[in-house]
Amino acid sequence: MSEAFVWQARVYWEDTDAGGVVYHSNYLRFMERARTEWLRARGISQRELASDPGVVFSVVALEIQYHRSARLDDLLSVSCEPRRIGGASISFAQRIWRDGQEVEPLVSAQVRIACLDAASMRPQRLPQLIERLISAQSAD
Repeated sequence: MSEAFVWQARVYWEDTDAGGVVYHSNYLRFMERARTEWLRARGISQRELASDPGVVFSVVALEIQYHRSARLDDLLSVSCEPRRIGGASISFAQRIWRDGQEVEPLVSAQVRIACLDAASMRPQRLPQLIERLISAQSAD
């Protein structure tokens, strides 16, 4: 695959526990936003996908490792890189690190996203638009 997409996020009070350390589940929010911004950077709106062709995405598998803690006011970089595409799913490699310290990841994860019919919430084949996007990225 080509170089990973990177999105930045600042750590706010709402992201931390009483000690100013990012609460473990909030890393999932940062990764979710990075996947959304990865699509948006390629001209794809999840709102538009939900209405036409009528698909939404849902996390169906997650493996995460916490290496170090992020703290209040840290500027984080969050990567998003599609690794494997299935008929109705995409697997992503994602990492989070303090800006400028990429060699020291705070979090690393493998995330599998299923494509679902927006009305029935049943698995649905990925739209060709998404398949072409990932194929084009793989060719880079």
